[in-house]
Order: sequence, then structure tokens, then C-alpha cells
Amino acid sequence: MAPWLPTKEEKYGVAVWNFPRTSEHHLPLQIGETVHILQASEGWYRGYSLRNRATWGIFPASLIHLKSAVVERRGAEESVVPAEIPMVQEITTTLWEWATIWKQLYAGQMERYQQVKRMMYELMEQRSQLLSGTLPKDELLQLKKEVTGKIDYGNRILALDLVVRDEDENILDPDKTSIISLFQAHKKAAQTITQRIQEETSLQQSTLGCSARLAASPSHSLYLCVRNFVCNIGEEAQLFMALYDPGEQRMISENYVIRWASTGVPQDIELLNNLKAVFTDLGSKDLKRERLFLVCQIIRVGRMDLRETYSRKLSTGLRRPFGISVMDITDITKGKCESDEDKQHFIPVHLAAADNDFLHNMIRKAVEGKDINHKGQGFWVSLKMLWGDLSQARKDHPHLVDRSTVVARKLGYPEVIMPGKQGDVRNDIYLTLVQGEFDKGNKKTQKNVEVTVCVCDESGSVVQNVIYHGVGDKPASEYRSVVYYQQRHQRWMETVKIAVPIEDVHKTHLRFTFRHRSSSDSKDKSERIFSMAFVKLMRPDGTTLRDGEHDLVLYKGDSRKLEDADAYLTLPSVRNLSEPKLLSGSSFRVSGGASGLTMSARDSFQISTLVCSTKLTQNVNLLGLLKWRSKPSLLSRNLQKLMNVDGGEVIKFLQDTLDALFSIMMENSDTDVYDTLVFDALVFIVGLVADRKFQHFNAVLEAYIRQHFSATLAYKKLISVLTQYVDHASRGEPCELLMRTFKALEYIFKFIVRSRHLFAQLYEGKETAEFQCSLQRFFLSLNQLMKSPLEGPTLLSQ
Repeated sequence: MAPWLPTKEEKYGVAVWNFPRTSEHHLPLQIGETVHILQASEGWYRGYSLRNRATWGIFPASLIHLKSAVVERRGAEESVVPAEIPMVQEITTTLWEWATIWKQLYAGQMERYQQVKRMMYELMEQRSQLLSGTLPKDELLQLKKEVTGKIDYGNRILALDLVVRDEDENILDPDKTSIISLFQAHKKAAQTITQRIQEETSLQQSTLGCSARLAASPSHSLYLCVRNFVCNIGEEAQLFMALYDPGEQRMISENYVIRWASTGVPQDIELLNNLKAVFTDLGSKDLKRERLFLVCQIIRVGRMDLRETYSRKLSTGLRRPFGISVMDITDITKGKCESDEDKQHFIPVHLAAADNDFLHNMIRKAVEGKDINHKGQGFWVSLKMLWGDLSQARKDHPHLVDRSTVVARKLGYPEVIMPGKQGDVRNDIYLTLVQGEFDKGNKKTQKNVEVTVCVCDESGSVVQNVIYHGVGDKPASEYRSVVYYQQRHQRWMETVKIAVPIEDVHKTHLRFTFRHRSSSDSKDKSERIFSMAFVKLMRPDGTTLRDGEHDLVLYKGDSRKLEDADAYLTLPSVRNLSEPKLLSGSSFRVSGGASGLTMSARDSFQISTLVCSTKLTQNVNLLGLLKWRSKPSLLSRNLQKLMNVDGGEVIKFLQDTLDALFSIMMENSDTDVYDTLVFDALVFIVGLVADRKFQHFNAVLEAYIRQHFSATLAYKKLISVLTQYVDHASRGEPCELLMRTFKALEYIFKFIVRSRHLFAQLYEGKETAEFQCSLQRFFLSLNQLMKSPLEGPTLLSQ
């Protein structure tokens, strides 16, 4: 046997398995027990447990998980100090101590048993957060306070010793602390814990209502970790994972894209064992959906037919349907079953039975289908509901949602619109290739159609890197659809995200080109574009492309003409439903033949778009107000029509709308023509913020008043209109507007006070007397209204 040699690096570890004593030389260990390692020999260690330093023995090295530690006084009197954060060490020790008592509570104190169990789980979660090393200093201090409070409280209810601490939550050293300071700290700790116990009843009640509070949160997230993917594909593959509503038969989230190598691992090897994503913006309506599925579409990238052997004669790089995986996650999202990031779920793969199986149809069938013979092929995933929005998820679960975790947003805006951070501008256009129908033309069989999507500018040049296949993937300059074999009617249902810079949207358009793909490489290279469609991202009135489906016009002609923007941009891009379809002939010439393109009547192509932008609106009335300087003659009409704009659209452009209103007021300071209209618009906006759906924008409105508002003369006009409304009501005139105004009075006065403050700063306190007089007139009018004997709605009783 090899000699026992002193260890140099292997000094401290944790037992990960029980080791019973079967020999007098063995050191018995239990899971979680920490050891000081002194010597090593042929897979064995010699040392002692830190719980009992007097007993030495040997134990297998394979049962020990080594951890870093600081060694003091190496040699016969050496000792080890774990390199972990002291708070982490304290949690570990506390859990060990509690565990023994916790087991004893099971016999007769079930309520206390459940309480301690819950606290132990919370401490484990908080220990993971401390070990993640991702918390900023202020959050770390707050977490330490929560941990020490929980430990002290638990020690008290379990009749254990009280631990006294300093202001930074560190345990006080009695050898370095005076008796008086120690007594004061002990007294303070005892008072705090006593108060905590008195509040226990209310805390238990709040715990019972926890699920209700979580359900009331405006936004939630679903954490996904792909543990493994086992499938015999034989080629490279693209995995598109998203949330799917079978009732609406559509995806409700962005795709999480994983590029899988033919060798059975991610193409980016750094992602191995780190395939994490979080689906965000899930509101209460999403959690109430009758059913919700996690769906993965598997697309192989290679030759047309897998049965054909590789050769130079075969075309490659084709995106072909391979299969899908579906998992019902309704119970997880509704909280009916426990979701755990460590629990693994197996999701089998449904293979495409034929070359013409549309993936979207396969999903619909699989959702309703029965068990299949998957032969062990499928995904292993972990899922966990993270209550609260993304920022809350990052705070509560920093070990799950870190910088490497991919974020997949809900398609469209969240149910409750959350205010964005300063400079957080969103400008996303989601494009879905819905379906198409293509005549075989002069070919003997139907075409293998591939759609290529690109974003082009006015000259027809392709805008680079603005198309996203999904999250977790790099942007591309074009997107190529899945190729279905010899199908007249194609149904893709493939969604991509277009992210064009805001300043370029007005001059860009989407171009769709259609090409037949052949399995033979020589024939494939000779194939030219046989058709083209396009659509502009911005309409002539300055609003963005409408949400919903668009039936695009397909053009035929010379392949070079089909990519010439000068030839097609002046032509109609969308079919007019009122126009009768041509039944005779496959196409007809447009624009008097000047473009050299013909419009196809037999072929059809539909897309769907969804715009999510904080700077581009689809509402012409709101656009008219935001760009009021371009058509000042329409200003009164645009101000009146603002009241008819959907609240969500106004809230998305809150700062821009307020800037426009106060600019109108300031630039027309010498006239009162627009004062009432601007005031009414301001009351309308404040009323929106008071709505529960937009309640989170209260903070945005407050920040706007403090940081962005700059209308120094606005206070004069606001007080004037407010006084007029009160005067009208006191005379018995209709007071509906005044009722709305009173509900918005808090923010109206905040605007008045801020405006006056800015004016006084700018002009060194001038016109103070006038301001006081105007306020006095307002309050006198208010008194008159309260004295009024006229019958009608009581305003001030509400």
C-alpha cells in the first residue's frame, strides 16, 4: 500500500454520501458533514470531522466534495477556515442543527414541523442566492438581514441559543466586544424576535393569501432549462421552442432557438449544460388559458431526403421538417403542481410521418394525440414558474435568471403594460409566414417552394442583420422558410422578429422571393426566383403596417426585375378584396407594362404582422397629435380625437404625448384657443394612469413631472381653465368634465406647482403676487361651488 502523504490543496470537503464504520480505522460520516483532510493515499483520505475533532479516521475520497478553504498554521497544529461567505457557513450550520429537531417534530407537532420545513427551504433558496455571487451590494445586505432574521426567529421557536450580531449582521465575537455592548445587542435581538413572534398570526394569514397575491401580480415568467436532447437526426438541426395555445392554435411567445450539431450537442459548445430561457410577460389572462403547451419544432438542415446518401450531386442546406415535441404545462403555470428547477420532465418527439407533414398541423394533432412510440427520443427539461416580472425574477432567483439566461417575450404587449426604463425603446415587428398556394406551372409535379424574406431599403438594397429567427440566436440578413415536398398549398406558420432602427422604418419594406428547390444540386443552382411579393412597413399616412393578416400580391417576371425596387415599389402590394379574381389566365400585366412585371392570379400568399413599438404608432389620430407642427390647421381636431384613441396606445407614448401637449400650450402662450382642449387631453391621460391596467405608470408620470417637464408658463393656463370649470359648475352648468377633472386634481396641481417652481427659478421669483391671486380666485370659486344650492351631482362628497 502506498504511504500516507500530507495533502497540499485537498484540505476541506463535504461528505456527499453516508459512510458507515465497518473497521476500527474508518471515520463514520453522514451526508453534509464537513471534514478536515490531513493525508491521502490511493483514493482514501485521513482526517477528522469538524463536528468531532477528537476522532480521526480514514474515508473514501470519492465520497468527498472538495471545497476551497484557508489553511492556518500548516503542520501538526494546522486548522482550516472555509473560504465561503460567513453567512453561507452559518446557514449550513443552522440547517444541520434544525434538521435533527425537525425530524422529532414529525411525531406530534405537525404544524410546527411544516413551519420549520418551509423556513429550511427558504434558507436553502437564500443560500443559493448568496453563492450565486450576482447580487449587488444593497440587495446582498438586504438578503443578509432577511436570512439572519429567519435564523434568529427559528432558533427562538426551537428553543435554541440566541445569536447576537452587529449592524452588518455579522456574529459578534465575545472576545472582542465589551460586556455592555454585548448586553445591548442581546437585548435588541430579543426584542426584535419577540415582536416577530407577535406578528406570527398575521404572517400566517398572509402566507395563506400568498397564492392570491401571486395571481394578482401583473406579470409572471416561466423558467426553462433544456437538460438534454436525444434524437437520431443525422444532420444539423434547429430547435424552436415556444408557448402554444391550442384554443387559438397559435404561438403566444417568441421562439427560443437552439442550433443543434449533427454530433448530438449544441453547435455552440459553450452552451452545453447551460441551455436556459425564461418566457416573460405572462399575465393573469395567460395563466387562465384553458390549456397551455410548451412546443418544440425540430427542423433539420441538410438534403431534401434523409434516405438519400451524401454525394456532391445532392443539394444541401435545405430546411426540412423533422418532428415536434409538445408538453402540457397548464398545471405548472396555474400553480396546481409544484414546479422545481431540479425536477426533469421527458418530452417525446413526434416524427414527421411524410415529407408533406406541416409542422403546425402536427402540433395541432399532437396536442390532442395519445402516447406514441418515441423509442427514447426526446427532450429532458426542467420548468419553474417565477412569480413577478423579469426584474423580480432576477432578484428572487439570481442563480436561475443570470446574464446567460435567454429572455423570450410574449408576442405583443404584456397584459399590464409596465413602464420602460430610461432609454428602453422597443421597436419590434413580428412577421408570420401564414400560407401560400402555388401553381405547378410548366413542371410535371408541384413545386418545392422556399420563401426567402429580407428587409430592403428604397433602393432595393438588403438591410443587414435585422431579422431574428428567435431569441438566443444571432440576427441575420434573410430568413429562409421550411421546404415542404411537392405541395400546392403550403402552410408554414413560421414567425420571425424584424428589428429595424426607428429612423429607417419609413424607408424600408419586406421583400418575399419564391424559388423552387430541387434535390439535385445542379438543377437547384439553375432554379431562378419565379415570384415575388413585398409590403412596406409604413403606410402613406405615417402609421405603421396594420396588425393582422395581409393577402399580398404575387408578381412574376424576369428574376432581375423581381429584385429591382424601382420596378415594383410603385405597384400595389396588398390584394384589394373588393376586386374580383381573374378566372381565365394565370396572370395579367400591370402598370401598362412599364415595370415588366405581371400579377399572378392563380398563386396566393398570406402573411401576418404584429407591431410592438414604443415610438411608432398605428393610430392616425395619435400620430396627428405627436406631429402637430406638420399640420397646425388640424390641431383642434387632433386634440379632440385624442379622447378616442385606445388607452394602451396613449400609454405607450406617454412622455411623447405629454411633451406634445405642453409644447402646444407653450408655443401658443399668447392665445387661449387650445387651452381647454389641452387641459381636457391632460385630464384624459391622468385618468388613464389611474386605471388599474396602467397603474404602474404612476411612477412614470411622477418621474416625468420631476425630470422632463419644462413648461414654465403652463401653470397660468392650467389654473385658468380649472377655475373656469369650477365657475361653470357653480352656475349649474353640466359638470361632467369637472368630475373627471377632480379625479385628476392631484396631478393637475403637481403640474401647476412644478411649472411655477421652474418659472420662479428662471425669472428669480417674479409674478409671485399674480400666482397667489390666481390660486385665491380658484379657491374662492371652489367655496362658491360648495355653497351652491343648485341640485345636481355632488362633486365634493366623493
